[in-house]
Parts: sequence; C-alpha cells; structure tokens
Amino acid sequence: MNTQTNAAKIIAKVISQKKSMGETLDIYLVKHSSPLDRALLQELSYGTLRWYHKLDAIAKLLLHNTAKKTDPLVYTLILIGLYQLLYLRIPQYAILNETVKATRLLQKPWAAAFVNAILRNFIRKQAELLKQIASSVDTEYSHPTWLIKSLQQAWPLKYLSILAANNEYPPMHLRVNLQKISRDDYLKKLQELGIKAKSIPVLAAAITLENPCDVSKLPEFQNGFVSVQDLAAQYTANLLELKPGLKVLDACAAPGGKTAHILETEPNLQELIAIDIEDERLEMVKVNLNRLQLSAQFICADVAKTQKWWDGKKFDRILLDAPCSGTGVIRRHPDIKILRTPQDIANNAARQLELLKALWPLLADGGLLVYATCSVLPEENFLVVKKFLSQYNDAKEKLIAIDCGIKVMHGRQLFPTTDGSDGFYYAVITRT
Repeated sequence: MNTQTNAAKIIAKVISQKKSMGETLDIYLVKHSSPLDRALLQELSYGTLRWYHKLDAIAKLLLHNTAKKTDPLVYTLILIGLYQLLYLRIPQYAILNETVKATRLLQKPWAAAFVNAILRNFIRKQAELLKQIASSVDTEYSHPTWLIKSLQQAWPLKYLSILAANNEYPPMHLRVNLQKISRDDYLKKLQELGIKAKSIPVLAAAITLENPCDVSKLPEFQNGFVSVQDLAAQYTANLLELKPGLKVLDACAAPGGKTAHILETEPNLQELIAIDIEDERLEMVKVNLNRLQLSAQFICADVAKTQKWWDGKKFDRILLDAPCSGTGVIRRHPDIKILRTPQDIANNAARQLELLKALWPLLADGGLLVYATCSVLPEENFLVVKKFLSQYNDAKEKLIAIDCGIKVMHGRQLFPTTDGSDGFYYAVITRT
C-alpha cells in the first residue's frame, strides 16, 4: 500500500477540514501491516505538517496561479513530495515514482504528469526557491504569522529558540513507577536490553531515552513498571505536596498521566476523583490506571458545573490541568500550527478563568490548587492567574521552590527545549 496516499488523506483532513491528526492517524496506521510502512506514514504526516508553512510557500511559488492547486489531495501530495526531497534521505527517483503513483491510487490520474513536473521543477530550482523564502521568519521557522508575533511579544529574547525547538523531533521521557521498582533498577533493565537512557536528577522518577522506541520494547511496560510522560508534566506531583489521607481532585484528567503519577507518588490518599467532560477521554484514564494496577473514582462531567457532581465535601488538593492551545507541545502535535487561531487563545483564557472560579469553593482551607497548562502564551497562563487572584481575597499564590523553567509574574513558565522538556506552565494557589 502506498504510504503517500494515506498520508495525503490525513494531512488534507487537517488542512482542509481542520481535523486534528490524532483523530485520523490511527485510522490509517492500522491499514499498514509493515512496521516500516507505519513508521514512514507517521514520518510523512508529522513531518509535512511540521514544515507546512515553509512547504506551502515553496509550493505556491512553483504553482503560480494554476487552478489545479485547488484540489486538496493533489496539493497535499505536492507538499509531501517537497517534504521528502528537502528532509528525508530517500532517492529522488523513488520520491517521484511513489508520488506519481499516489495520484493514480487517489483516482486522480490527470494529476500524474502535473505533480511529476512540479517536483522536478523544484529539484532544478531548489537553491533559487529557498533563497526567495529565506527572508521570512514565518517560512524559515514554519509557523503561522500570528503565533510568531505572539511569541515575540511575550518572549522577545526566547521566541526564536521556542520556534526552533517546536520543529525538533520530540525526545522520549519515561516515569518509573516507584511503587514497583527503583529508577536505578529500571535503568539496569533498559541497559540489559541495549536501550540507552539516563536519569534526570531533579525528578525522582524521570528517565530520558537516548532514542525513542516503541513502548512494546520497554521492559515490564504492560505490568505497569513505567509510563511515557514528558519531564515538564512530572513536576505536578511534587507541586501538590501529597500526603497520606488527603482528598484529591484531578480536574480535566484525561489522558491520565498525571492522575497515575499522583497515585504512584502517594498510594495512601483518602480519595482521588478524576473528572473529564467526555466519556471517551475518561476511558483513556481508566485504561492507563488499569495497566498500572491503580484505582480512582471516575466522574464524567463538565467540571465547572459543580452542582451536578460535587457532594459538598471539600478537597485538600486540586489539580486543574486546564484546556489550552497546546503551544508548548507543538513538536509532538505539529497540527496545532494549522488548527489554532488567535480567537482560540481568548476563548481558552475565558474558559480557564471560569474553571478556576468554579473549583475554588471546593478547596479546603489551607489546601493547594495547582493550575497547569501546556501553553507558552501568557494569556493562558500567568495573566489568567493574575485576574483570578485579583478577584479572590482568600487566594494566595505560593512560590514554587522547584527549579524548573523561569519565574514569571505568577508561577513558573517552562519552554520547549531541543533536548529537554516540553513547554509548560505551573502556578500554585493556596486558600487562606
């Protein structure tokens, strides 16, 4: 089966139909039995979306005003071909052959000669075309203009490094389940299998792999000895200051990585309630906990509508991992560059403040609420916390002593780095 054909369908759904890649990629992966074909499909899908804005600029120069570029699948095939010619070590003749073949498999035989001519023209004029687009930050770093401007305004000294990190292949980090095995012993298991890895001193359970691998290759993965979780997310359990006997709420819990980490860190909680708004997403939490042999109470509800699910008993700890733009995890989800809009940021900020206000009455006196996002935009982070704190006299920020990211107006901001964590934000608020 031609992987470019399915990659074109996936990418066209993202570009034309504004579907997330997560919604479609798995559907097409199962159509390929060969691990090599599956790997190539992922590479073509992620890579083309990662460099979409740059590839799109090149394609428009090549196509000029031809009406044929209006066919979404054909245009997507051209982008996939350009991505391979620029970034993959595949012979040019093989790229041309497979891309032309894909036009026929997509029942667009009229486009075969057209796509072939466009890609050959790029090969001939590559240096000239790249020079034409080199002056634009948008195309050089392959991000939408609005996002580049937002990052530049928020982080004038860091925005270029954020853009560069967003285009890197993401590292693979693990969280060892310390209830089952020590980190040192798990590192030995990895070493025995020839999997190179190192521990992260500031995080008790964290391991970074030298090269990402399929989870099926990780020792005792199915028995719950380890989970895949980015370094930035692993600070959560420490910030909650967990102790035996506490009643904990994990709001917006899916997919469950932080839920599991809470239970691994403190197995003697009085209760942990995990809430998510969608049954399907809550099922992901259950699957994760089942693999780790952990348990929690699950509630499917809009967490902001507390009158529908809360029993009136206050929580000692609340984790609000709020819905956000995901601008800190673009390297893992490059479709964010295409799917997000400036209006989304404003909508998210309003929803985040709504959630904070709804959950605040549920926190016991002296309790802690940890507000987290995987965003690097102040509008979704410390500006939300600033507005919240200004409206509640019994809410006080607690300074984060953990050395992660940089201190900002409220809380700490972590940025995506080429060899470290994803972009993330934390603030800790206590009820006085």
